[in-house]
Amino acid sequence: MSGSNLLFVFTGSIAGYKACETVSRLVQRGHRIRCVATAAALKFIGPATLEGLTGSPVLSDLFEPGRALDHITLTRWADAVVVCPATANTLNRLAAGLADDLPGALFLAHDRTKPWLIVPAMNPAMWSHPATVAAVGKLRSWGLRIMPVSEGRTACGETGEGRLAEPEAIVAAVEAALTKPTHQRRVLVTAGGTTEPVDGVRVLTNTSTGNTGAAIADRLAFAGHDVVLLRAHNAARAASPCREETFVTYAELEAALDRLLGTDQFDTVIHAAAVSDYGVDSMIVAGGVVPAGSQGKIESGSGPLLRLRPNPKLVDGLRRLTGRPLTVVAFKLTHGADRVLSDAAVRRLLAHSGADYVVHNDLAARHPDGTFPADIIRADGTRAAHCPDRPALANALAHLLENADAMAHRPIPAARN
Repeated sequence: MSGSNLLFVFTGSIAGYKACETVSRLVQRGHRIRCVATAAALKFIGPATLEGLTGSPVLSDLFEPGRALDHITLTRWADAVVVCPATANTLNRLAAGLADDLPGALFLAHDRTKPWLIVPAMNPAMWSHPATVAAVGKLRSWGLRIMPVSEGRTACGETGEGRLAEPEAIVAAVEAALTKPTHQRRVLVTAGGTTEPVDGVRVLTNTSTGNTGAAIADRLAFAGHDVVLLRAHNAARAASPCREETFVTYAELEAALDRLLGTDQFDTVIHAAAVSDYGVDSMIVAGGVVPAGSQGKIESGSGPLLRLRPNPKLVDGLRRLTGRPLTVVAFKLTHGADRVLSDAAVRRLLAHSGADYVVHNDLAARHPDGTFPADIIRADGTRAAHCPDRPALANALAHLLENADAMAHRPIPAARN
């Protein structure tokens, strides 16, 4: 996408340097940007930097002579507003409706039919503070799009949630917010790993975070599709205002899929959940056979022998759960597989699931920051896209679905005589 008018609001955070990289990338992609900066923001980023990136002077004073109506004209000019980085102070001020500075006045004068995207950045304690949590909840309830923060070491030296999202993820979210699909899809996205009980304390599970499914759900929801995120109870939450439901076990996920696809009118399922291939049937301990999930805790040192039962492949039966045409996107994870082995694994999944696309990634290719590349494979085995990270994957899936809709709704040429 190119040619959009973006109003980019900087507030006072050291993460402003990453926001400058985001502005640079958006300008390179053809967007026209005007920058607004608070007085605190200008302590971190100079106005010459922002003017050099955008070609336009920086706006900061609500009462600058000759610019008294900027809070009206700028929001009418902009196709979307991006607050990046958004500090805890900014979030709380916007939620309180304060308008004694330019960002606050812009917010109250904003045309609410247009996207307003907030990209937070702050100390982990500030992000988790009840005031900030309440402000984020209120802003989301008003329809604002709030990107998830990243986890890791922050500039103050502490570690936790609060880091600004990476520039490529912000660019993807901005362009998703600007996209207006020709056809609104109803999409069910599954995410996160199942948890199978062993006893009343222990479980069998996997390392899935649910970040990929949440990123896909956000991309599609920000683009205007009707999305339900069905995620593991401990998986990443969506940043978009999509509906969310949770599951713990394989049985709960199976029941939720049966209910949702049997009653709601979904036309797409993106099945990114990491579903356990096995559940615990029973355990052999010194006192005999104990059913899985029994209350209490098996004593340490008892050396139980687990009897596992195979779980049917949920992806294979998705189309049988609905009475309407369904686009299915399946996922295949390998670990250290070469090209021959990974291609064979994808072909087997396509054969037994009948999926329209398979997303393949290999855990051994994961980068230290947790991102890893993925390929989208069509039903005929050809590669539709190579994606270096989660935002690129979410964008590629959205474009594939939108292109499929465009083809489906293309007029049939009249026959020649």
